[in-house]
Amino acid sequence: MSRKIHLALHPVGVGGPGQHGLWKDPLVAKNASIDINYYIQQAQAAEHALFDALFIVDSQFINDTYPSHYLNRLEPLTLLSAVATHTRHVGLVGTASSTYNSPFNLARRFASLDHISGGRAGWNVVTSFDTGTSKNYGLDEHLDYATRYGRALEFVQVARGLWDSYEDDAFPADVARDVFLDPARLHALGHAGEHFKVAGPLNISRSAQGQPVIFQAGVSAEGRDLAARVAEGIYAPGGSLEQAQEYYADIKSRTAAYGRDPDHIKVFIHGGPVVGATDEEARRREREIFEEDNNFERNLALLGRSFGAYDFSGHELDAPFPDVSHLAEKGGRTGAAEIIERARVQKLTLRQVAESVSAFRRSPFVGSPETVAGTIEQWFEAGAFDGINLAFRNNDDLSRFIDGVVPLLQKRGLFRTEYEADTLRGNLGLPVPENRHTRERQLVND
Repeated sequence: MSRKIHLALHPVGVGGPGQHGLWKDPLVAKNASIDINYYIQQAQAAEHALFDALFIVDSQFINDTYPSHYLNRLEPLTLLSAVATHTRHVGLVGTASSTYNSPFNLARRFASLDHISGGRAGWNVVTSFDTGTSKNYGLDEHLDYATRYGRALEFVQVARGLWDSYEDDAFPADVARDVFLDPARLHALGHAGEHFKVAGPLNISRSAQGQPVIFQAGVSAEGRDLAARVAEGIYAPGGSLEQAQEYYADIKSRTAAYGRDPDHIKVFIHGGPVVGATDEEARRREREIFEEDNNFERNLALLGRSFGAYDFSGHELDAPFPDVSHLAEKGGRTGAAEIIERARVQKLTLRQVAESVSAFRRSPFVGSPETVAGTIEQWFEAGAFDGINLAFRNNDDLSRFIDGVVPLLQKRGLFRTEYEADTLRGNLGLPVPENRHTRERQLVND
């Protein structure tokens, strides 16, 4: 089989959404989310298992109801730059907002990480649905949905233009001729668009993989369209096998419609495997994990994140779900709209909505190593994903997957037995983007 599964590791430190109590686990250090050694160890474990990437999520707004990992964690690019010096092959993907950054500054930071890591950087482009973020940047209001996505598209286009500031042969560094830079190979951007005006050029050259790999998580129609236009990797919501297949087929179709090769966009679904000695043991542990974190007050606060960190506690719990549709446009619009529609159709109370959103849902990737490997194989061959973005509660859970499931995937010819390349692009099977100025000159010469 030539097509192989891609695996990424998403460390959650002391606990992300739905894992508010993880910090109490004796196997989890209380300072894990701000301990660089924790991330280095996670990255080295992923690299030992031949994973494609370490993925760091981020947000820039909190209140005291947020998950413990969100309350106190390291900034992604600083973190990944440190991790880069302790790894050689695993990709390093950091989340950064196109709404609350400037293209020049962020392009330079990701290009720096790409050089530090030898061509292993990836940027997960987000538009920020936490509406409170605006007030941390001196803005009274969060940008509306359409503006955020229009800005994101232009932001990526500007960043890619800046990453092409230098052609690959721009620095002959010829001592005999006293020529360090060939000025004909340096190009200002001169961008003036709807959202940004950036002169350029960027003061750092292209890396071993040409440009950082662009990731995106598109759920709405606008998000899927943005992903199809610019993304090379996607973090998909997952859900049932049928839902994953629908998303996968839709993204590949949209990508082809933009004239891109569908194989040049890798879809990663979320996975939180629980591996046990037997299926029964793993299912029992899965239920225990849910009950450890099942708390109504926290679930109510978590519901508010889809509506811009809205505080639902002031509403009557057993009254009809309140009209908060005006909050969806500037928050997580797609998820919020689904919640509102379900509440309307089923005539749910606020309590029922909060309980349903955080209800126990069995993961497909739970069981013995053989069961988990078999399910992964089934979903992969059914066209549900190109890869899985894996999250584990602690190192023991990670080790059980690496020691038990990965060898079975390798035995079945589904996962690599050695890295194919030294760059993230190379291991994902993505092409190195040709410098636009080099391409234009070659077209003229031809």
